[in-house]
Amino acid sequence: MTGQRSSTTLWVARLYCEREASSPCGDSSEGYGPGMDFYSKRPPLVADERTQLTGWLDLQRALVRRKLEGLAEADEHRVVLPESPMMTPAGLVSHMRWTEHCWFNVIFLGESSTDNPQLQQEPKDADMRVDGVPLAQLLGEFEAQFAQCNKIVAGHSLDEVGKDQEFAPTLRWILLHMVEETARHVGHLDIMRELLDGKKGYYSSVR
Repeated sequence: MTGQRSSTTLWVARLYCEREASSPCGDSSEGYGPGMDFYSKRPPLVADERTQLTGWLDLQRALVRRKLEGLAEADEHRVVLPESPMMTPAGLVSHMRWTEHCWFNVIFLGESSTDNPQLQQEPKDADMRVDGVPLAQLLGEFEAQFAQCNKIVAGHSLDEVGKDQEFAPTLRWILLHMVEETARHVGHLDIMRELLDGKKGYYSSVR
């Protein structure tokens, strides 16, 4: 039975990979711009730990812009989840930007938290209160932030412990958490986009 299950699992995995590889994801040019083949940019199946962690995180980060391609300006700040009034496409992108800053700059490097609205006690959810700020600007700020975070990661050991006195995780822990955090919010963007205009997609462009 075990052998049969293993064989079935392998068959499903191969079928999944073939389906994704043949999906209309666009060309395979460098970077993560429009028309990018996101499937080909997944980390190698066999690679060192740092390559795997940073590769998966970078892919999830890049999917943030992909999920928002072509979104109408009127929908950038529209609330679609009644019980979560701050959960808009623009608000979520801002939240992800400041979450990167919180973990890599404040908790890991020990930098000041003064400029991070996420760490303010009042008003609540200040990092998501971005009415009037264009989505394009917020995406640019998010991408600039994670580019800075990548430089931080490149300069430190995965075993190095953060300088925050109260909470001191290793850089490895932070990277794993950020994969979790970013992938979760990409899923939120999936839901919001489908509710806003019916567009949906996986690695491919929304359709």
